[in-house]
Amino acid sequence: MDNLEIIKRKAVEIFSAEDLEKKINSGRKLTIKLGADPSRPDLHIGHSVVLRVLKQFQDMGHEVVFVVGDFTGMIGDPSGKSKTRPSLTFEETRKSAETYLKQATKILDKNKTKIVFNSEWLSKMDFADIINLTSKYTVARIMERDDFKNRFENNLPLSMHELLYPLMQGYDSVALNADIEIGGTDQTFNLLVGRELQKDYGQEPQVVMTFPLLVGLDGKEKMSKSLDNYIGLSDTPFEKFEKSMKIPDDVLKQYFELATDLQINMIDDIMSKDIRIAHMEFAKELIKMYDDINDFEEAKNRYLKVAKGDVPDDIKQMNLQEEKMNICDLLIKIGFATSKGEAKRMVIGKGIKINSITETDISKTVEIKNGKVIQFGKNKFVKIVK
Repeated sequence: MDNLEIIKRKAVEIFSAEDLEKKINSGRKLTIKLGADPSRPDLHIGHSVVLRVLKQFQDMGHEVVFVVGDFTGMIGDPSGKSKTRPSLTFEETRKSAETYLKQATKILDKNKTKIVFNSEWLSKMDFADIINLTSKYTVARIMERDDFKNRFENNLPLSMHELLYPLMQGYDSVALNADIEIGGTDQTFNLLVGRELQKDYGQEPQVVMTFPLLVGLDGKEKMSKSLDNYIGLSDTPFEKFEKSMKIPDDVLKQYFELATDLQINMIDDIMSKDIRIAHMEFAKELIKMYDDINDFEEAKNRYLKVAKGDVPDDIKQMNLQEEKMNICDLLIKIGFATSKGEAKRMVIGKGIKINSITETDISKTVEIKNGKVIQFGKNKFVKIVK
């Protein structure tokens, strides 16, 4: 299966498939655009769905333009939000963008990626330019956006600057004369605005391709760091392995289809095996893509050892001078908790073990002895040395 077929297989909608074929068959180098909100700089494999599509376009010889929305980030995209999002300062958007780009190039070819900031053109627009831009779109069409419509009908705050956001993002496509723009299904409205604005500015309209939003490890909500249901691109190989084993069985095939480039017949073959083995195969594919395949066996062995209740060999060691400590103070001291309240919750929740014995008494005094192992959950360990 060639790159274009893989891309089309992953897409939810293409506006339009006929236009896509024409552009691809034109023989010219196309400009492929992806917009990024720098207020969320921590990337996970949910973000990788569209980033890997960009990489496939790069492999086909086309130019990828990674648009960091540093100017629009000062508004904050209200997509799917029930209330106005707080705006960011210019400095905050630039700082976040640096982190974003570093992670994005784990997937994209840095030498084949053009990085632009939309402040380069949006910050230079005067009021006359803005009036001209707003004249291209009616209020009725803007209010077709579900989140705007719902907030208006329910008498929830809806600021004028938020109504400008789709126009600003759409104008990015005009400024770049983009041939194709890709994004998640939650961005469909904004992407189509860009397609329409290009027509108004005398340009050939971009093809819009939308891709699914990967469900999180809870199997319900969209993958998100704020919901702690994500697999991060910067997670360690062991963390990737452990989290891969937590993927709900009924969505594992979707993870293979969206977060890897494996062909369908290979995915079907893997999914026909024992489901636990299939989870391990997904972990192996992730580690191969983002780390070093040689890390897989080490991560697997560590996981299996911890799963049996054993303590890994390579755990963190910490020198403590105290002779005795309250268990909650100890958890703060070794970095498992940042506050007394958090430490208490860990203990009450039966998440803390000392030398493999679960401790549930928040008033317990712990003797600080050489070789004692403190454990939280399945992957946090500290060995005391004196």
